[in-house]
Amino acid sequence: MDDATLARLEHENMIETMSAGVANAPGSLVRRRDGVVLLASGLPVRFFNQVSIESGDATPEAVAEAIAALRERGQPFEVHLRRGADDRFRPLMAELALMLPAEADPMPGMGLHPIPPSVTPIPDDHEIRQVDNRAGMEDHLRAGALGFGMPEAMLRAIVALDTWQRPDNAVYVGYTDGQPVTTGLGVRTGKTIGVYNIATIESARRRGLGAAITERVAADGAAAGCDVAILQSSPMGRPIYERLGYRTVVEYDGWIEPDGATED
Repeated sequence: MDDATLARLEHENMIETMSAGVANAPGSLVRRRDGVVLLASGLPVRFFNQVSIESGDATPEAVAEAIAALRERGQPFEVHLRRGADDRFRPLMAELALMLPAEADPMPGMGLHPIPPSVTPIPDDHEIRQVDNRAGMEDHLRAGALGFGMPEAMLRAIVALDTWQRPDNAVYVGYTDGQPVTTGLGVRTGKTIGVYNIATIESARRRGLGAAITERVAADGAAAGCDVAILQSSPMGRPIYERLGYRTVVEYDGWIEPDGATED
């Protein structure tokens, strides 16, 4: 499968996943029209308040309208533009006084095709379980918040307690000696499995547990009929995912207000 196809599938899956997550937050606004996606969670984190381009018929006017709506709400936000695919909107960012942080790296969107079997060995004291009850979901939220280094209330605003019960979702927790230490979430769109919420608490890192749960999410997606796995990575995490066979198929720049360059 070529990179352009993988990039399209990655983008579609991320938009569906982000739209569903932001919609969970009280007082949120999710709007998808005229080829533009507006996600406003109300949380004080730019990534959860964003504008993205969904389709080729998006216009500068529709993008500017979405940006104006986010500015009205008053939370920090960013405009996600894919390098190459969305370059026509770069002049608009300058017109609207948005900027790229000077030392910001683009966010890699990565794809994997075909999905191979899991190969990362799991330590004897570790077990990965798919969540099938409320208690497991609570473990996912607590461990995920610790792993991401974010307030638990913030993660709960984006990841609903019934996520494990929703069609096309699969929620995971990795337990070491019975304690929740890693998390993962799979979201299916068509034949694509999106890999999200990969987090490991600090004391359990450097044991391959994050790689193991990443592989489990993708492998279960393959068992459910998916033939592509996608994820978004920090630049620091990219080498880990590359070792699992993922390759970068798109890069996202986040355009922000000049006075927000040091927020988050």
